[in-house]
Amino acid sequence: MFRVMFHEPRIPPNTGNAIRLVAGTGCELHLVGPLGFDLSEPKLKRAGLDYHDLASVTVHENLDAAWAAVEPARVFAFTAHATVSYADISYEPGDVLLFGPEPTGLSQEVLSDPHVTERLRIPMLPGRRSLNLSNAAALVTYEAWRQHGFRGAAL
Repeated sequence: MFRVMFHEPRIPPNTGNAIRLVAGTGCELHLVGPLGFDLSEPKLKRAGLDYHDLASVTVHENLDAAWAAVEPARVFAFTAHATVSYADISYEPGDVLLFGPEPTGLSQEVLSDPHVTERLRIPMLPGRRSLNLSNAAALVTYEAWRQHGFRGAAL
């Protein structure tokens, strides 16, 4: 359905939570290295519970390798510095939802990548820096899936 992409993630439980997210929604998780942990990290395994075998997870050496493998038509990069809300987009199957590393977010270099279709933000109260990475990914993934009637879900 949709492709959730974490660029250089640093916190294992966030990636474990994302594994559960994609297992539950039928999306793909793409992890772009270098990763800040090993995939055998106990905290990642714990957060992902028994969903690891039910999730589509691909690790890419770097962003160029990810683009070559995924060949995205549309990439939405999430940043607190954008002006367009994630809720103002009509998502399409195959879209890439790109999130940056904790705690810095996506670099200017990644945000300027020619594959990025648009930069989006998740509204928050003033003075707040960001949401937790896995929470942000879940919020956006479920909005995209909702727009398509939760296709494939047991309702």
